[in-house]
Amino acid sequence: MSNTNPATARSTASRSSFYWAMRLLPHEKREAMYAIYAFCRAVDDIADNIASSDADLKTQLELWRAAIASLYRGRPSGRAAFLEAHVHQFALREADFLSLIDGMEMDASGAMVAPHLQDLDRYCDCVASAVGRLSIKVFGMEDTSGFWLAHHLGRALQLTNILRDLDEDAGLGRLYLPRELLESASVPHDSPARAIAHPAIDTVCRGVAELAEMHYRETDTIFRSRPRGDLRPSRLMAAVYSAMLDRMKKCGWLPPRQRAQISKPALIGFILRYGVAI
Repeated sequence: MSNTNPATARSTASRSSFYWAMRLLPHEKREAMYAIYAFCRAVDDIADNIASSDADLKTQLELWRAAIASLYRGRPSGRAAFLEAHVHQFALREADFLSLIDGMEMDASGAMVAPHLQDLDRYCDCVASAVGRLSIKVFGMEDTSGFWLAHHLGRALQLTNILRDLDEDAGLGRLYLPRELLESASVPHDSPARAIAHPAIDTVCRGVAELAEMHYRETDTIFRSRPRGDLRPSRLMAAVYSAMLDRMKKCGWLPPRQRAQISKPALIGFILRYGVAI
C-alpha cells in the first residue's frame, strides 16, 4: 500500500508549488490539505504502478473505495482513517474522493490513450476538479462559486500538466491529447511515443493550450467576483501554472522537449504577490 502518512506527503509536496500554496493557510486548513494530498498521492501511485497487473491495480483501488465508504458510514476505515477528522471538520464530500478513484481507474485501465474530448474532460473532472471541490471546502468557499472555481481551475491545471508531461506520460503508455485534435492534424495515435514525436504535435498541443487558457480566463472571472473564502492558494496555483503554460507556448512542443519549470525567483515573486489576504 502506498504511504498515506501526511508528514510524508508534506515532504513530497515540499518540492512543488503546491507546498507553497498550502503554506499560505492557517495550520488546521493546511493539515487538511496535506491529508487530501496524501490521499491523492496514494491512489495516483497505484495507477502509475505499471509493474502491477490490471487486476491488482483494480483490487488496490477497490480497497480505497471500500475504505472511503467505511469512513462515511462510521465503520473502521483502515487506510482512510487519517482523513476522518478533516472530513468532519470541513464537510468534505464522499463523492469527490470517489471521483478521484474513478479517474485513477481510467488511468489504470489504459483508457487514457488519445481520449475523445468528452472523455478527457471527464478525466480532468475526476483527477483535478474533484480535488478542487475538496479544497474549496477547506478554503471556506460557498459551494456555488467554489464548485465553479474547482471546475475551471482544475481543468486548467490538469491540461497544463498534460502539456508539461508529454514524455513522462508516454513512458507510462499514456497519451492524454484529445483524439479529435490529433486526427485533425493527421497525427497517429496508436502509439504515444510515435504521436509525440510527430512534427505536427506542436499544432495539437497549441490547441490544448487554447482550451486551458479558456479555463484560466473563466477562473480569473470568478476571482474578480470576489467570492467568500481564502483564495490565496488558488490564486497562487493559477498564476504559477499559467506562467508555466506561457513558457511552454514560447518554447513549443516539438522534440527534444525540456520539462517546463518556474524558476525559484519567479516563484518567490508569485508568493509575495498572492501570499497576502485579498
